[in-house]
Parts: sequence; C-alpha cells; structure tokens
Amino acid sequence: MKFHKIIQMYNCTKVISFTIIITTGNERRFGNTNSNKVEYFDTSSFVEKLENEGLTRQQSEAIMNSLSESIYTAKVDISKLKSELQMVERSDFNTLKIENERLLTEIDKLKQKLNEEVKKTQGGVKLDINLEKGRIREETSGLELELTKTGTRIESEIAGLRTQMETIKSQILQYMIGTLTGVGALILAYLRMFR
Repeated sequence: MKFHKIIQMYNCTKVISFTIIITTGNERRFGNTNSNKVEYFDTSSFVEKLENEGLTRQQSEAIMNSLSESIYTAKVDISKLKSELQMVERSDFNTLKIENERLLTEIDKLKQKLNEEVKKTQGGVKLDINLEKGRIREETSGLELELTKTGTRIESEIAGLRTQMETIKSQILQYMIGTLTGVGALILAYLRMFR
C-alpha cells in the first residue's frame, strides 16, 4: 500500500511541486516531481483582481502579504520536512546496513558452528569406525587363535589315534602270529600223531 501526498510551494514568481512517497516497506523518497515546470504568479494582477471584487487596495495587499507569509511558512515547513525525511531515510538506510552486517556476521558464526559440529561428528564417526575395526580385528585374531588351537588339538588327537591304531595293529599282528604259530604247531602235531 503506497501513500502519495503532493505539496505545492508557492512564491511570488513560480510554483514548485514536491511529492512525498511513503511506502509500508520503510522506503521513503523525496524528490522534485516537476523540476522543469515553472509557473509565474503575478502578485499585482492578484491584488487588482481582489480590488475588482470590491476590496480596497490595503485589504488586497494585506491579503497578499498574509498569503506570502503563509507561503513562506509552508516553504520553510516543507524544507524542514525534506531535511527530516532525508535524515530518516539515511537513518533507516544505516539501520538496515547495520542490521544486514549483523545478520551476515551471525550467518558466518552459524556456518562456523555448523562446520565445527560436522567436523566433530565426522571425528566421532571415524573414531567409532576405528574402534569397531580394532574390536573386529581383535575378535578375528581371537577366532583365528581358537581355530588354530582347535586345528592343533584335532591334529594331536588324530596323531594319538594313529598311534593307538598302530599299537593295536602291532598287537593284533603279534596275537595273529602267536595264534597262527600255535595253530600251525597243532596241525603239525596232529599230522605227526596220525602219521
């Protein structure tokens, strides 16, 4: 929503128009809208017109002087308003500039904080991964050691079984040889007896 207000300044020789634009976005501009437009105001013809309307010369000049004073006062007020508006505009601009710089600084701080948090998180994750790798290596080496122990135990058991089998085999051979020798001796004795 924009508000436009046109203020006309009069003096005895020309009319100058100014426009003040005030917007809701805190943007204020003050400018001369018709800088090329020059209109002359003839005070003597104005006094004559007043006299033609039935006023005396003194009354007409008094009215003209009152108008001139009012115009001068309005001109001074407008000049003050222009100065105040320019100061407000500069002040608003400086305020916006300072606020913008503050926001940029805050954004930079937030970026740094975010980067630090990301680095901390990455460091924590890397540490956790390295710890997990170490734990897995320890478990793997422990399992390999257990596997080696189990393999050694199985091999020693197999070697023990082989030794027992060899012992049993040699015992069986001894008994077989003894038995065969005894059977052979009986057969020979039988053959000798009956022959």
